Amino acid sequence: RCSRVAFPAGEERIMPQWPLLPALRGGRGTRSLSLTARRLHHLPWGLGKMRALECLNLRDNRLCRLSPDMEALSRLKVLNLGNNIFEEVPEQLTRLKSLQKLHLFGNKITRMSPLICGGMQNLVLLNLNNNQLSCLPPEIHRLENLECLSLNNNQLQSVPRELCCLQKLHELHLSHNSLTTLPEEIGHLTKLRILSLSRNRIEELPEGLCQMVSLRVLDLAGNNIQIFPTAIQDLELVELYCEGNPLLQKHPVSAIQEEDILTLKEITARFILAQLKNNHFSLHGAVKQNTEAEDILSQQRECAQCGYGFLNMWLECVQFIDVKQRMKTSRNLHLLPVRILLCSYKCFNRHGDELFGIAEP
Repeated sequence: RCSRVAFPAGEERIMPQWPLLPALRGGRGTRSLSLTARRLHHLPWGLGKMRALECLNLRDNRLCRLSPDMEALSRLKVLNLGNNIFEEVPEQLTRLKSLQKLHLFGNKITRMSPLICGGMQNLVLLNLNNNQLSCLPPEIHRLENLECLSLNNNQLQSVPRELCCLQKLHELHLSHNSLTTLPEEIGHLTKLRILSLSRNRIEELPEGLCQMVSLRVLDLAGNNIQIFPTAIQDLELVELYCEGNPLLQKHPVSAIQEEDILTLKEITARFILAQLKNNHFSLHGAVKQNTEAEDILSQQRECAQCGYGFLNMWLECVQFIDVKQRMKTSRNLHLLPVRILLCSYKCFNRHGDELFGIAEP
C-alpha cells in the first residue's frame, strides 16, 4: 500500500505506508504520535501495533472512520480527531478502555450512539464543539467520570435531565446552540465551576441553577432573559456575563394596586401551610395520610417578606442588585434584576422602596 505524505517543501511524494510510523517516532515503543494535516483518508497501516501509544493526534485530516486495528491501542489516554469528516462518534472508541480525553471538534457529527456512553467510563474530557448534534442520548449519564463537556456550536434544542447526574462535571460549555430551557435538575451539578450558555434562546432560568454551590463563571450573553431567579445572589460568582439580553430596567412609573382576590383553594392551602409552619402536629399527621393533599402542598413557595407559604397565586416583583463590586460582569451591566415573589400587596407595601412591580409594555 502507499500513502501521500505532505513534505515541508510543499510537494507530495509517494511513500510506502509500512515505514511511515517508525520514521516519525522511533517505532513500537512510541508513547506520543502526531499525524496532523497529513491529508489522511485512512489510518496508516501498522498503527495498531504501536501498543505503547498514550497520545495520538490525528486532527486536520480527512478521516471518516476508524480501522479495526485501532482497538489494539489499549493504553491510549488522549485522542484528537478534530477537524476531520466523521458523521457520528466512532463506536470503536468504546474498546479504548484507558481513554481519558477525546477531541472530536470540527467534524460533521449528527449522532452520538448510546453505546458510546456505555464504553468510555474513564473519559474526563469530551470536546464535540462545531458539529451538527441536535440532541444527546439520555445514556450520557454513564460517562460518570466526565469533568469537562464542551458542545459549543451545535444544534442542540434541549439538555437531557440525565446529563445532570454527572456529579464530577467541572465545566459545561453549551454556547451557540438552540436551547430554550434548562432542566430544573441542573442544580444537581454541585461541582460545576464554569457554565457557558451564551448565544442560545433561553427565556427563563430554573431556580435549580441557584443550587450550584461551586459555580464561579456563568456566561448567559445573547439570550432572551429578562429577570434572574430569586437566589442568584446567593451564588459566589466571580464572573457573570449577560450582555445582549432584554433585562428589565429600573424605570419606575406610577401604578394602581388591585385588591388581593384569592381562590378558596388558595385560602385553604395558605391556612394549612401557616399551621404547619407553626408546628401543628395533629395537622402534620393528617396531611401525611392524604397523599393528594401532600402532593399539592409540596408545590408551595415562600413569601420573601413574611416567610409564609402560598400555592399558585402571588405577586411577581423585581429587585435590582448592584453586582459590580462583587464580581466581574458585562461592561454595561450595573443593576441585576432579580425575581422576588410575595404573597400579597400587604407584604409588598411593607418592603419599602427596594421592590418594584413589573410593568408590561
